[in-house]
Amino acid sequence: MYLFQQSLKRTTLLTSGLIAVGLITIQTHAENLDIDYSEEIIVVSQYLSLDKVNAVKTPTPILNIPQSLSIIDQEAMIKQAFANVGDALRYTPGLSISQGEGHRDAIIIRGNQSTSDFFLDGLRDDAQYYRPLYNLERIEILRGSNALLFGRGGGGGVINRVAKRPDHTEPFTVLSTSIDSFGAYSAQADLNRNLSDESAVRVNAFYENMDNHRDFFGGERFALNPTLSFAPSLDTNLLVSYEYLDDDRTVDRGVPSQNVVAGPDVPLEGYDNTFFGSPDENYTTLQAHILRGNADHKFSDYLRGNITVQYADYDKVYQNLYASEEVTVNGGLFDQVELDGYRDTTGRKNLIIQANLVSEFKTGPIGHTVLFGAEYGDQNTKNDRVNTVFAANGNDQLFIDFTGTLSIPSFSFTAPARDRASSVAFTSVYLQDQISLSESLKIVLAGRYDRFDIDVSNMFNAREFARTDSEITPRLGVIYKPQENISFYTSYSETFLPRSGEQFLTLNLESASTRPQFFENKEIGAKWDINDMLSLTSALYELKRESYTSVDPEDASQVIVIEGSKTQGLEIQLIGNITDAWYISTGYSYMNGKVNRVDGRGNDGKKTRQTPKHMFAVWNNVSVSDAFEIGLGATFQDSYFVREDNSVKVPSYIRFDAAAYYNINDTTRLQINVENLLNADYYPDAHSNDNISTGEPLNLRLAISTRF
Repeated sequence: MYLFQQSLKRTTLLTSGLIAVGLITIQTHAENLDIDYSEEIIVVSQYLSLDKVNAVKTPTPILNIPQSLSIIDQEAMIKQAFANVGDALRYTPGLSISQGEGHRDAIIIRGNQSTSDFFLDGLRDDAQYYRPLYNLERIEILRGSNALLFGRGGGGGVINRVAKRPDHTEPFTVLSTSIDSFGAYSAQADLNRNLSDESAVRVNAFYENMDNHRDFFGGERFALNPTLSFAPSLDTNLLVSYEYLDDDRTVDRGVPSQNVVAGPDVPLEGYDNTFFGSPDENYTTLQAHILRGNADHKFSDYLRGNITVQYADYDKVYQNLYASEEVTVNGGLFDQVELDGYRDTTGRKNLIIQANLVSEFKTGPIGHTVLFGAEYGDQNTKNDRVNTVFAANGNDQLFIDFTGTLSIPSFSFTAPARDRASSVAFTSVYLQDQISLSESLKIVLAGRYDRFDIDVSNMFNAREFARTDSEITPRLGVIYKPQENISFYTSYSETFLPRSGEQFLTLNLESASTRPQFFENKEIGAKWDINDMLSLTSALYELKRESYTSVDPEDASQVIVIEGSKTQGLEIQLIGNITDAWYISTGYSYMNGKVNRVDGRGNDGKKTRQTPKHMFAVWNNVSVSDAFEIGLGATFQDSYFVREDNSVKVPSYIRFDAAAYYNINDTTRLQINVENLLNADYYPDAHSNDNISTGEPLNLRLAISTRF
């Protein structure tokens, strides 16, 4: 039954006449199952509902959400063999992946880069690390400024991961394993048991051994996530979850750029496998403990609420050498490359408490869905950095000869560069009313108050700094539905980011009066359930960002001031079934991002970092028979400039992927995924002008899963 579980869930959704964007797939296998449609089946995936403690926090049909969003469900993650959040998000319009220096998730939504706009069941998960997928029900991507629901940050949008919960209906065990042509392999287990009529436990675990096309790359990670659910009454549900994650991998920052006489520099060609670092000293380790408790209670038919407490402890180390200067290529060869490096340690402890009340009622003919919420958080971070010292020159940078492989000179991590501790406390209150003036006209009015207190201690000079920011951010949306399956909307939203930055590391102790930076998102869009099996969504937007800072491309130890940016764009997404046997997920985005001015350097009007003008992705699944299914997809990413100085341009690429699935029997499935089917040579992402990733060549992954 495991093989058809998701298909059955979606088939039930169709019989109810409802459709959820990104959650619709029809499999012909379900037609052969013994299904009693006379029984009442509750399908929570038709809503982004309070039941799932997810991104919008209210029981709202997707057609009535005045915002662009995408949902990647568990089945899509499995069928497309996604290994991490970055893999999954590459198929999302309006969103590109940044390299993250080879040690963290980093995203660019609508031209705005972030390493912290990640959430787990609606609560902040802002430490820098690679997030696994083994315990996820789905990933929700909300685009546009999102202060109302998430507080500070989220300028371009947010990524919310929805964790698996215990299933009270039946016990099951799911086991899966995979191996690819580079030698990387993984194993995963999902165990669900009913302890009693009122309680159930679910344990997810995985192990991964990493390898790819890059010289010297490797690593391993594992995680364990037990979750206990208990329902003392029909109106109350309690949930306790603990996750432990251990990640130990090579830090790989790709290849440098190569000098071009006429025009911008480009990524270094011909060295896709070459590792520009130390095979022994480039590594990162992470140990994360995340403990969550949630209580959900139905007070009446009109009032419901929940409270969630999350404590997270992250302990991370990463150190690396990397290429820090473009290289000059003569006759296909170059003589020297400059190396730089550092060691960085971060410890962070997050305590977050969030409570929500949702009430649905009417005042005369006008319907209301009111959300009232409050959030408190306490975050303590300790970060220090030491730079490299090369024995040859006593400096942190050194040019070395290059003849095809790197011969790493003697060095140590001994030059202090940063030693800072910060304590952040934030308190938030938010109120939203979704007003139904009629069946066809709805309004969303909302506002949020945030108080952000930060205390910073600079251990180098024993200086302390404190700052408090209090901000009110609005949200306004209007939805017009000319008929039940079509909606048009317009929305306005704001958010802010304190000057301490998303990781509390960029605070200038000399500028206590500097106000936070603000983001303003204006958007119009349309959503159309073409039929019971297919949905089309589109959005036009303008996102403005006030003055912000970035790393100086000419000196990584310095920051530059960018006087603001503006991104205008279009997003289109088509998801669902063309026929009963053919499922499609496709999206296109157009983004035109420009910076206003960079420190008076004459860069006014240049392109925002890593913002491809055109992006397109498509994935098809076709059921050939009850036992056999094939998949075929492609991703296209336009060229982009790595930094705001527009001195390095990464070329466009198109990559094709394919898959085949064979059901050996009712419980076991064999799956083959072929990535980069035509062996394209490409550069998928970057961090800086001289840290550019090279794409994997043709790779075959074999997986088998069974449920009992």
